[in-house]
Amino acid sequence: MAHGLDHVETEQAAARSEGAADRVLAFVNNLVVKASSIALVAAGFVLTYSVIVRYFLKISTDWQDEMSVFLIVGAVFMSSAAVQALRGHVAIEAIVGLLPPRANFIRQILVDLASFAFCAFFAWKSWTLLHEAVVEGFHSGSTWGPPLWIPYSLMAVGMTLLSLQILLQVAAELRHRGRVR
Repeated sequence: MAHGLDHVETEQAAARSEGAADRVLAFVNNLVVKASSIALVAAGFVLTYSVIVRYFLKISTDWQDEMSVFLIVGAVFMSSAAVQALRGHVAIEAIVGLLPPRANFIRQILVDLASFAFCAFFAWKSWTLLHEAVVEGFHSGSTWGPPLWIPYSLMAVGMTLLSLQILLQVAAELRHRGRVR
């Protein structure tokens, strides 16, 4: 099964949105994916500029590598909820066809709950890192030395959005299962 952002998968994700929270998160995910796409393109430009300037002009590139890492890390964390909305993260599909529907439902709920627990813990730790970075004024150890609240904030918000997305998917599965019975 391909997990790209093709037309069929986006229609299926839109059809699953049931409540106001689902619609709000879908709207936020749409904005974040566009911003993340721009960040990835910007990272490509920054790295290309870095290579050209370093190779041809022999100019030091102190900030380019770190800037591109910030952009890429931010794009990955921030867009993770949008990818999860399409069930695009790594999934084990090999056993789905072997299990009966009830066992698949239980497996899916357990996997989603375990994923939620991990992501919620990660989000909590990210928020504590962000708080420490702001209060203590942490900066990168590079010569450029940008403040670390920038990547920590992207990580904290991204993991929070991912946790909310998983929680909404669990709630939707439970609602759907209750209607089917």
